[in-house]
Amino acid sequence: MKKNKPSDVTVVGGGLAGSEAAWQLAQMGLSVDLYEMRPKTSTPAHISGKFGELVCSNSLGSTLGLAPATLLKDEMRFFDSLILKAGELARVPAGSALAVDREIFSDEITRSLAEHPLIAIHVEVVSEIPQGPAVIATGPLTHESLTEAIQNLVGDKMLSFFDAAAPIVLRETVDMNHAFWGSREGNQDYLNCPLTREEYQAFYEALIHAEQHMGHDFESSTFFEGCLPIEELGRRGFKTPLFGPMKPIGLENPFENGRRPYAVVQLRQDNAAGSLLSLVGFQTNLRWGEQKRVFGLIPALREAEFVRYGVMHRNTYLKSPAVLRPTLNTMVREDLWFAGQMTGVEGYVESAATGIMVAQYIVQRLRRQRIEVFPAETMMGALAHYITHTDPKNFQPMNANFGLLSLPEDINRIHDKKVRRQWLRNRALESLKNYVGRLPSEVSHEAG
Repeated sequence: MKKNKPSDVTVVGGGLAGSEAAWQLAQMGLSVDLYEMRPKTSTPAHISGKFGELVCSNSLGSTLGLAPATLLKDEMRFFDSLILKAGELARVPAGSALAVDREIFSDEITRSLAEHPLIAIHVEVVSEIPQGPAVIATGPLTHESLTEAIQNLVGDKMLSFFDAAAPIVLRETVDMNHAFWGSREGNQDYLNCPLTREEYQAFYEALIHAEQHMGHDFESSTFFEGCLPIEELGRRGFKTPLFGPMKPIGLENPFENGRRPYAVVQLRQDNAAGSLLSLVGFQTNLRWGEQKRVFGLIPALREAEFVRYGVMHRNTYLKSPAVLRPTLNTMVREDLWFAGQMTGVEGYVESAATGIMVAQYIVQRLRRQRIEVFPAETMMGALAHYITHTDPKNFQPMNANFGLLSLPEDINRIHDKKVRRQWLRNRALESLKNYVGRLPSEVSHEAG
C-alpha cells in the first residue's frame, strides 16, 4: 500500500488501540493517516462506523484502588489517554466499574479524532500492509484481505479464539416484582434478578440444551476464559455459573426477608438515560429465539424486550512472542507495529494501553535513535513483556493482573495481600514517572 500523500505515520484500525495510537501520535506533533473500513464495510460484531465502538461489554474495568485495571488506567493517565477521557465523559453508574454509555463514548472519540488537525481519516478497506512507519490495530475482526497479507508476512504465527457479547434489554420491560437494586458493595448500581433453586434448575436445564448458532465447531473451539459464553459455563457443571456471573454472595433478597438468593442475574446500566440494561457476564452464542426463551425463564425477564441479542465471533490474534519485538514492532519489519487485541492483550483498556506504548515507541524511533522500553515494573510494561516473551507454544490472550509484574525477592516478606498490592502499585507509578521523566519533552509531550 502506497501513500497518496506524505504523512508521518499510517494507522490502520479505528478501534480503541488504533484511535488511541492515532491520537497520541498527533498530540506529539506527527501527522497521521487513519484508516477505518467501517461503515462502508462492517464486521459480524460492529453496528456503526464510529471510532472506538464497544462491541462486547460497556465496562472499562474496575476503578477500585488496588485493582490491576485501576493501576493500568492510572498509568495511562500519564499520557492523557483519549479512551479514558471519553470514558469519564460517558460514565454511567456501575459501582466500582467504569461503565459507559456506548454512544456518548464512541461519539466523543470520533469527534476528537475528526477534529484533530494532524489526523486525516480515510474510510476504506486496507488490503495491503502499509509502508512504514505504520501501525496495524485492526483488532480480532480484521478484514480477510488484510489478514491474508499479515499471514504472508508472519507465516503460520496467527491464532484464534471465540469471543461473545451479552444481550441488552429495555429497562421498562423488566418485572420489578422480581428484581431489586443493589450490589455487593452496598450501592444501588445493579438491578438484581434472583432465582430460587427450582427456578435455577429449570433455567440451567434449558440453557445447556438450547440450540446454538454454530454447533460442533464451537464445541471443540478455544474460548477466552475471561469471556466464556454462559452456556459454556453451564456445560462445565451445574454450579459453575453460581461461582461466576450468577453468584449470589453478598446480596440480600428483599422479597425473601433479606435472605441470600440461590442464584442471581445482574443487569447493568448500558446508556446514560438508563433505559437500557445489559446482562452482566451473559455473553452467549445461543440462537436469538433460544435467548428469548431461555433467558425468559429468569422471573424478572419473563416479559423483557431484547433490544440486542448476544452474538459470538472468531477473534484472530498474533503469536506475538514469535512475531513482535519488546517494542511491539515486528521482527521482519522494524517500521511496522501492531497494537490492540491482535497482539494478544485482552480487554478494552489493555488494548488502548498498547496504542499508547506503540505511539511512544514510534515517536522515540523517529526523533531519536534509541527506543526505551516501558519498565516491567509497570502494568503497561508488564503486559508488553508478557506478549513478547511468553513461550509461543503456550501463548494465550492476557488481561492486566498483578501476576505479570516483575517481583523483587524480598516481596514474599509482605504477607498481607493489600499491603503487597499497594507496594506494587506505588512502585509501578514511581517507575513510570521516572520513565516519562527520562524522555525528551518532544517525545513525552504532555505525559505526566
